[in-house]
Amino acid sequence: MNIFAKAAQLEEENVPFALANIIETRGSAPRHSGQMIVKADGSIIGTVGGGMIERYVIEQSLEALQERKPRVVKGRMTRSGPDAMDMDCGGAMSVFIDVYGLRPSLLLIGAGHVNRAVAHAAHVLGFDITVADAYEESLAEEHFPAGTKRILGKNMEDAIDKLDINKDSFVVIATNHQDQDAITKVVDCDTRYIGLMASRRKVQTLFNHLRKCNVSEAHIQAIHSPIGFNIGAETPEEIAISIMAEILKVKHQSAGGLMKDDTRLNRNKLVLIRGAGDIATGVAIRLKNAGFKVVMTDISQPTVIRCTVSFAQCLYGKPAEVEGITAQKAKSCEEVFKLLDDNKIPVMVDEDCCSLTSLKPTFVVDAILAKRNLGTTRDMAPITIALGPGFTAGEDCDAVIETNRGHYLGRIIYNGVTQANTGIPGNIAGYTHQRVLRAPCDGIMHNHVKLGDIVEEGDVIAHIGDSPVVAPLGGMVRGLLNDGLTVTEGFKIGDIDPRGIEADFTTVSDKARAIGGSVLEAMLHLEHTVLN
Repeated sequence: MNIFAKAAQLEEENVPFALANIIETRGSAPRHSGQMIVKADGSIIGTVGGGMIERYVIEQSLEALQERKPRVVKGRMTRSGPDAMDMDCGGAMSVFIDVYGLRPSLLLIGAGHVNRAVAHAAHVLGFDITVADAYEESLAEEHFPAGTKRILGKNMEDAIDKLDINKDSFVVIATNHQDQDAITKVVDCDTRYIGLMASRRKVQTLFNHLRKCNVSEAHIQAIHSPIGFNIGAETPEEIAISIMAEILKVKHQSAGGLMKDDTRLNRNKLVLIRGAGDIATGVAIRLKNAGFKVVMTDISQPTVIRCTVSFAQCLYGKPAEVEGITAQKAKSCEEVFKLLDDNKIPVMVDEDCCSLTSLKPTFVVDAILAKRNLGTTRDMAPITIALGPGFTAGEDCDAVIETNRGHYLGRIIYNGVTQANTGIPGNIAGYTHQRVLRAPCDGIMHNHVKLGDIVEEGDVIAHIGDSPVVAPLGGMVRGLLNDGLTVTEGFKIGDIDPRGIEADFTTVSDKARAIGGSVLEAMLHLEHTVLN
């Protein structure tokens, strides 16, 4: 078998490999033509000259496979060896490296009418298709497109055990009566996509079963079910189109939706908010209620004290709900789009905003409130807005919002800066800094009360290590850091609201609402003046 026949065989089997081909030589070279197959494990078929030059081409081929992109390798061959292509003779060589056998893997569990239609739809889209079932007659060759791998098991679980399920796999479960066995077997697998064909009522039954099996909520929520796009599909062929549309959406990390809705004004609805504390949450709620799609980012363990009104709380585990709006942790941009589709606010651990390239928001709002700029620049998005001190509108953002309580709270500044940080907390019932709780030393936070509790002056609120934190006055515990966080001496760990039972720790504050309204006004103004 010659090298091209072998390459065709590997391509048909969807085995990843690189094909290196000499395209140019100058001077003294070991070969002036030649081809070499490099597999993902480093093994080779053929040669481009042997020695150091071949070793370098193998290294480059493996990198090309990893990146899934072709490349051209150029180098000089010298005795001194300053270049990677080092030989005992002069000359130069160029090698083109292309990659093959990287078709996306689609695993169909169940060989019924729907998955047969899915297989035919996926075949023309270039997927590598494997179908598994426990019924031999369902796996008959004539039901599937050429090249489909058919796996027969003693039962559905046995058939699934024979599949190569990995992080690049797209899995579709469409069975008659074995969906519970199938989803239980697959749900914990690390995949690109798991889709389950079931009615909404059946989905709830299956999800409750998974919870009883101690499957994590994150894995359950990652399941695409009911599967596919809502296009009114009824026949297997129509259902297959809706399923493949959803798979392509995930594959390409696209927001989905109608092409006619992908206009400038509709794409401008995506807002990324840096920070997910109480003020940022008030802004997010205001924007979402105004029709914008909101994504938030924060550090892995946010140090928010108003936990009951901060979407950052979802980064500690369970989804967070504030005023009827739910925020949930998203581990990837793919999950961001899924949560947006589910009418939720995704919150990512992304301190440096690395997700900007994939999300491409039209608006970025810096709501970290660090009293200084932690890396926000005007070119992060077409429109960038910041809150509070540390920013200069017209230089590092398009607008900055005044956050200091008083007459100018919520003022929008398009050129210049806000008032300087006073260091004095807002006045509530005559109390300012007196109501703030600070760590007496470095250590780990251990709480003895919870948000909403009414305390008296002198009550022990928490311990930092062995040092107690006592209430400086009576009132309601309206702010308190999450238990178990490590803090430094002087760090703000909570606050007491002297209004006591009249205070509200479950809804967005008046300050957050005012700032949120100003952010919305600035966005609409800048959208009209900058984008039009």
